[in-house]
Amino acid sequence: MMRETHSHMIDDMAAAEAELKDTRFQEGQRITWVSVAVNIVLTAMQLLVGFTAHSQSLIADAMHTLSDIVSDGFVLFANRKGAEAADADHPYGHGRFETAASLVLGLLLAGTGAGILVAAAGRLQDIGSAPPVGIAAMWAAIFTLAAKEGLFRYMLATAERLRSPMLVANAWHARADALSSLVVAAGIGGALIGFNFADAVAAIVVGAMIVRAGLKFGWEAIRELIDTGLAAEEVAAIRQTIASTPGVRGMHELRTRRMAHQVLVDAHVQVDPRISVSEGHRIAESARQRVLESHPEVLDVLVHIDAENDLLGNATIDLPDRAFLLARLSLLLDTKLPEFERTTLHYLGARVEADVFLPPGGADENSLAALQQRLESALVDDPWFIAIRLHQRVAPK
Repeated sequence: MMRETHSHMIDDMAAAEAELKDTRFQEGQRITWVSVAVNIVLTAMQLLVGFTAHSQSLIADAMHTLSDIVSDGFVLFANRKGAEAADADHPYGHGRFETAASLVLGLLLAGTGAGILVAAAGRLQDIGSAPPVGIAAMWAAIFTLAAKEGLFRYMLATAERLRSPMLVANAWHARADALSSLVVAAGIGGALIGFNFADAVAAIVVGAMIVRAGLKFGWEAIRELIDTGLAAEEVAAIRQTIASTPGVRGMHELRTRRMAHQVLVDAHVQVDPRISVSEGHRIAESARQRVLESHPEVLDVLVHIDAENDLLGNATIDLPDRAFLLARLSLLLDTKLPEFERTTLHYLGARVEADVFLPPGGADENSLAALQQRLESALVDDPWFIAIRLHQRVAPK
């Protein structure tokens, strides 16, 4: 019954994870299409009013908005690819498509901002021949500001709920647009009251803001692509979860890295060196499950079980394998003994401990004691064994 319950729990968790991925994909597509629709309307309006009202800053903002439509196309593609299941070529899934899209978005922002800076600088050099800015430009800038700020708040709330860095980046792209529209409105206002240079200065400020935002998003994407670890407090929380797992005696080499909205974790866990392989495996699985349950952003945990802290050295790798050691045991043990049923080897430090299990009635108690004493004397100078313990199974009554 308990095994069936556990199996049902695993199935439920898998179903919940699949449902979450589908939800992320659907909502990511929806908010991005909303962004596309809003940006198409704003671009058309800004270009029309910008040219008729002679506002360079409004035209620059229109080109910025046009770049949003292009970037939204990247987001739609990356969101669709990121939702695909893991396959042979991408065993960890396709989450890095989101990271790559964030990098492209950052570069696109930086390039757009640089173009605006160049155009605005040219306008300032010939400010005397520029026609006056019309009042329609102010109303267009105010409408654009309200629309982009509303779009930002809507997109950010959804992106944070889905924990998608790519969608967060796209939302802040909308906020950069809103802030740039605020600067545009201020520049147009200055031009309307007689400061003709204000419109071009506003375009320069907008360009600098966009370049800064683009470089920031690009750098964050690069940090993820080069497997930068989590923040210290996040690593400490995961470390505490693993260290508090029953059976864990120590831990080292805890490594983390991001993959889009998720996290991959590797850890070396030290356990009692004399427990069975199956018990060590159970401890590892228990630690893994605790991390997945306590830290929802973690996609997978790879737990490596250690009998000793291998950061201090791994002398056991130079010890001989099982076949050689069993042959050595046969030489050390009395050949008159019956064949031992089972031998457990413990590779600890620079030498090996062995537990030898004999069948019931294979030797009397005095013979075993004498052999054990002789072994202890022989092992003083033995290059491979540090201890051999004899165990004789009791016959069932």
